[in-house]
Amino acid sequence: MGKTSAKTILVVDDDLRESIAYALAEEGYNTIHVDNEERALSCLNNGQIDLVITALNAPNIDGMKLLNITKEKHPETDVIIVANSQSVEMTVKAIRAGAYDLQTKPINIDKLKISVDEVLKNHIILAEDVGIPHPLDSKYGLTGFVGNSDKMQRVYRTIAKVAPAMMTVLIMGETGTGKNLVARAIHYNSPRKDKPFVELSCAALPESVIESELFGHERGAFTNAISRKKGRFELADSGTLFLNEVSDISPYTQVKLLRVLEDKEFERVGGMETLSVDVRLIAATNKDLEQAIRDGKFREDLYYRLRGVIIDIPPLRQRKEDIPLLVEAFIRDANRLNKVEVKGITDQAMQFLIEYDWPGNVRELKNCIEGMVVMTRRSSLGMNDLPKYIRRAGDDKWQVDIHVGMSARDAERELIAETLKYTNNNKALAAKILNMGLRTLFRKVKEYDIN
Repeated sequence: MGKTSAKTILVVDDDLRESIAYALAEEGYNTIHVDNEERALSCLNNGQIDLVITALNAPNIDGMKLLNITKEKHPETDVIIVANSQSVEMTVKAIRAGAYDLQTKPINIDKLKISVDEVLKNHIILAEDVGIPHPLDSKYGLTGFVGNSDKMQRVYRTIAKVAPAMMTVLIMGETGTGKNLVARAIHYNSPRKDKPFVELSCAALPESVIESELFGHERGAFTNAISRKKGRFELADSGTLFLNEVSDISPYTQVKLLRVLEDKEFERVGGMETLSVDVRLIAATNKDLEQAIRDGKFREDLYYRLRGVIIDIPPLRQRKEDIPLLVEAFIRDANRLNKVEVKGITDQAMQFLIEYDWPGNVRELKNCIEGMVVMTRRSSLGMNDLPKYIRRAGDDKWQVDIHVGMSARDAERELIAETLKYTNNNKALAAKILNMGLRTLFRKVKEYDIN
């Protein structure tokens, strides 16, 4: 059975469950099949399920509901939706909700097997040593690359897919989102992981400097060129070159970069010898390259050459459910680096961190937590350790309309409803903020009829 022997698939359908389960069992997967939503949830709660294949709509089966519950309570488990008919709207809705794929009835079993093989081959392994969802090997210094939100799961899934390939990758995202971590993750999970990983930040470098850094130069090529220098392409030969803020490269150098990508050849500045290299290129930018093309600042042909695969890193304000995990990881890192033993953070202080919009993204949060850890005199971080600008932002926004005269029931309903609204109906995050068990929250949502 080999690679699939430890993988378990749960098939949830009214009429095709046995045939799907049998076909996948022949491939060496462990399969379980049930005909209703309640049994499916019981299976998920009672054992490790790697993949759920569920009908979208069938008697006693609500596929979207099962998908949402699975992603909330078992985020490491992937989901494939099976629908009676396929539409662009339904596909987008399913993928946005976290589904790996959407298959259409009548089922093409060979196509389903390909999808299953892809998702389980690239299945994200959770790091057991730190006790939190972490999809990448921590020995490569990726401890800041933490997140269990649907948006980050898609990023991890894309990394797992593109890492073994040799295509170019364009990473897009705001400053501080971790584009360099994505590039390293791709390299260190690729066949080139034992070869060089070379990085160059192109931001605000003069044209002559960028050209020399990329392609190297010969002695005497320009003033102060007192000896031959190898460029980043030579240094990255047989490995990976990561160009950060590629949008800052001048049009002149863009032409030379395009030639290397197409022909794998270049000359050093001031040199006549044509050099050949085998380099995988990963580029990143925090700017809109399509707008830069319209403005005449970036070559369209280079853009299409770079965007073999695009990975869009979400800003932290769009994945606030990841903040508690990031905070825990950054406290551990700060403890280790500064030889201190801060044990955690109070719920109230965590609420303010979640409420803040983090314009500097993960980098800003990391620096904030390290500063709090270093400066605190307490065993746990609290409100007094928060920077004043975060406390002010939280005071302005964290308000719930609970007033004298309300019953305790109405007050609790209002608090739960507003917290769910704040977390975009992420019940796992809402339960953590409310210091309430997830099952209790589900029960109260049903009891209070909160939509």
